[in-house]
Amino acid sequence: MGIHSSLRTIGVLGLTVGLVVTAEAQRDGLKIYISADMEGVVGVVTGDQLGPSGFEYGRFREFMTREVLAAIDAAKAAGATEVLVSDSHGNGENILIEMLPEDVMLVRSWPRPLMMMQGIDETFDAAIFLGYHSGTHNTEGVRAHTISSARLADVRLNGRSVPEAGINAAIAGHFGVPVIMISGDDASVQEAQELIGDIEGAVVKWNYGFHSARTLTPAAAYKLIAEKVTAAIARLDSFEPFVVSAPVALEVRFKSYQPAQIMSYLSIVEQVDSHTIRYIGDTIVDISKFIEFLTTYNVAIEP
Repeated sequence: MGIHSSLRTIGVLGLTVGLVVTAEAQRDGLKIYISADMEGVVGVVTGDQLGPSGFEYGRFREFMTREVLAAIDAAKAAGATEVLVSDSHGNGENILIEMLPEDVMLVRSWPRPLMMMQGIDETFDAAIFLGYHSGTHNTEGVRAHTISSARLADVRLNGRSVPEAGINAAIAGHFGVPVIMISGDDASVQEAQELIGDIEGAVVKWNYGFHSARTLTPAAAYKLIAEKVTAAIARLDSFEPFVVSAPVALEVRFKSYQPAQIMSYLSIVEQVDSHTIRYIGDTIVDISKFIEFLTTYNVAIEP
């Protein structure tokens, strides 16, 4: 990869952030994958911001989009020539597509075999997680959950509880792609760094509880995200893919006993206890497909 010095100014829908891109930071021909969730977006604290029925949802869709734009512009300033964004929250239709640059592509809606990482492959140089939250096993964090706050009490890979960041980092790792940066509240950033490694972390709020936090303003969050993306790309060679050993054992603990009982009717599923099932996949891709089936399938599905 070619490296040279430059000074770039990026615009984030009205916010101008000056970035000094040093010789170490500038890399040519980078391909970046961005997975964007919403619970970890600046200012988000309750369901009022997270779905179409919430009175603040429209405004926070824009904040989410601007966080993505901050990351895109910083990545481009550091040499990225291709960016793929995954809208990974709720219905997968949150990011305001018309605000994205023409040369960026967007993954939307569900179901997807690779879930929040759909579209990633071995051609990407790095993955970035934006707006992430801590896992359902964590005692701290705004809207802490893993995949489904209503249905799941724990998700484990090879015996270790993991948040969505862990599952998604493992999917990226399967393709040899390292995660280099994450944004969210303090609990989510700390959790991801302890699990994945010394990735850059943009803490945009500090949790007081499941539905409360002390938060940056949106403008401050965009600036911080841009700075952390720049710092991550500057030391890209220091990151390693997060890989889980295969075969991969998935354990899912439901909040209700009946899903575990019914899933155990499948010969590929073992019921561990009244609320928990185990599935063994050859790779994390198999695990991803199984989780997507587990959380998406309904006999009432219609075209």
